[in-house]
Amino acid sequence: MVLGLAEIDASRAALTSEPLTSDPDVALQMIRALEECKNAATSAQAQLTVSLHDAQTAADQARGIDANETARVVGSQLGLARRISPRLGTRFLGVSRAMDEMPHTAAALRAGVIGEWQATQLVAETAFLSLADRQTVDDAIKHLLGKTSDRRLAGAARAAAYRADPEAFVARRAKAERERRVSLRPAPDCMTLLTALLPMADGVACQAALNGAGPAGPDDRRGKGQLMADALVERITGRPARLAPTMAPAAASETEPGEQRARDTKPSVAVHLLVPMESLTGDAEGHLDGFGPIPADVVREFLAEHEAVGGLIRRVFTVPETGELVAMDSRARAFPGLLAAFVRLRDQVCRTPFCGAQIKHIDHVQPVAQGGETCVHNAAGDCARCNYAKEHPDLQVTGNADRYVVRTRGIEATSRAPDPPGRRASACSVRSYTKRIRLRV
Repeated sequence: MVLGLAEIDASRAALTSEPLTSDPDVALQMIRALEECKNAATSAQAQLTVSLHDAQTAADQARGIDANETARVVGSQLGLARRISPRLGTRFLGVSRAMDEMPHTAAALRAGVIGEWQATQLVAETAFLSLADRQTVDDAIKHLLGKTSDRRLAGAARAAAYRADPEAFVARRAKAERERRVSLRPAPDCMTLLTALLPMADGVACQAALNGAGPAGPDDRRGKGQLMADALVERITGRPARLAPTMAPAAASETEPGEQRARDTKPSVAVHLLVPMESLTGDAEGHLDGFGPIPADVVREFLAEHEAVGGLIRRVFTVPETGELVAMDSRARAFPGLLAAFVRLRDQVCRTPFCGAQIKHIDHVQPVAQGGETCVHNAAGDCARCNYAKEHPDLQVTGNADRYVVRTRGIEATSRAPDPPGRRASACSVRSYTKRIRLRV
């Protein structure tokens, strides 16, 4: 039996039309069966992805388009089709192609006993190996497929990969060390996840140093995790953590008293804060660039604390009734790139549907070569990957700053810039609220 779109749609409808069962034993068995169907569907998607990539490669070679550009546009196509980010689409392309080189892993995915994440881990752990060594690892871990945890399976694959080619394993570690970095992501309840990807020795040393953080005194009731978090803040910023029970000054040096060093320590980074005027006194939320929405009380605390330590905050104010942007202020002497700064604040993340990566490029929605103007109504914030991908002839981007549309091979998705915080009236166009911007320095 060959499945087409009609049969797939009918199967999906059958799963959602009526309650499936009220018998708990049958329910659990059906959950297992559906999980296996979901994994088998991932296997089918992988096979279709290889076919898509092959067809796109053939078409692009005839047009003189580089293979890297082909992989990028296929990743974008998969992102739109699967409603995931283009980066994850590209990752799935790599996993799909690797299934031809890992027959046991591919068979387990097809049988439904492992899922996409386990397949992805196995591909990642063997990516640096030759075809023969990769298949050796695939054979070595076949008895674990569908029978152990994600972590244990990945560990077994890693150990087998080292045995297969120790030299390549060491070279891969050196490459990973060159890619060390720090990132920040939003977390629930106005918290953040500050993540450092470090060489093992450095990471263990950092953990050990933070483990040594002790209470400030007999009345300090902070738990171990709180002590470590506060110590991290203090050692990076040079000032006490905001929620620490004591505000002790920084340690003195031979040339400078501790109190003076603590007072003179200032963040070296500027942050942008989108602020409804009423959030300074009322309950309207604000928006912190790179984080997201924050409650009014956090807005007020944030402004007060950063003012106290001399941090540079650029505030963009909005009208309570409409969310219109009415002013941008800065304590810096100059504010270059006002248009780019505004677009970053307006769009917040990459405008490609389902992407959500940080904005790296400000570019025209309608290209200048096609008559597009260099103005805020024709500007959109893109991550670097998506900005390059839209140059491919099989990926079309149309619309404007209000309605950003991406199309490819019959799939279409639209994104709109988020409403500015504090907006209570009906939707207004970009034009209506950008007309009123003025700059104060």
